[in-house]
Amino acid sequence: MKKSLIRIDILSAVPEIMESALNASILKIARDKGIAKILLHNLHDYASDKFKHIDDYPYGGAAGMIIQCEPLFKAIETLKSERDYDEIIFMAADGERLNQSICNELSLNGNIIIIAGHYKGIDQRVRDFFVTREISIGDYVLTGGEIPAMTIIDSVTRLLPGVLGKYVSSKDESHSSDGYIEYPHYTRPEDFEGRRVPEVLLSGNHGAIKKWREEQSRKQEG
Repeated sequence: MKKSLIRIDILSAVPEIMESALNASILKIARDKGIAKILLHNLHDYASDKFKHIDDYPYGGAAGMIIQCEPLFKAIETLKSERDYDEIIFMAADGERLNQSICNELSLNGNIIIIAGHYKGIDQRVRDFFVTREISIGDYVLTGGEIPAMTIIDSVTRLLPGVLGKYVSSKDESHSSDGYIEYPHYTRPEDFEGRRVPEVLLSGNHGAIKKWREEQSRKQEG
């Protein structure tokens, strides 16, 4: 099998949250084709005690639990001993806001580690010592970093050559460049309970169709 275009290693306290998404639709296609190698690593496997604990109370007092240094250091050091990584990303509430430009940039990397935090967060020393980039998907609270990590994985993987195939082009999608928002789409039937497809799309006039789509995109942006 040819060498993957990208390898993404995900460190998670609950990797089972991500398994079904990685084994369906576009992500499954990318993995089956060998275009993307996406691997889940359970942080509990790197715990040092027999009960596989990876979290503890924060120093200074506060509600919630923090993922400890040791399992994350062990996991990252193990991976880094096997290959070089272009980015080690932590899904952080205070990180830079994810956008298409960041996804485009990340898709050009060869090896990425994504830390999907859980509980209240991770020990700051991991962020200080290893993390090269911190990314947020928005200003709201989630149970953990698994869903944000999947957002990056999905948006980056679909950009890789050969993933989407001939029926879909990532260049034509919303936000693909300059904040572009896609125009409305229609398919058969032409008339559904009195709701008709715009006549211009049935005209065969490609110039008029292109103009209509551009106008609709501008409306979407507004």
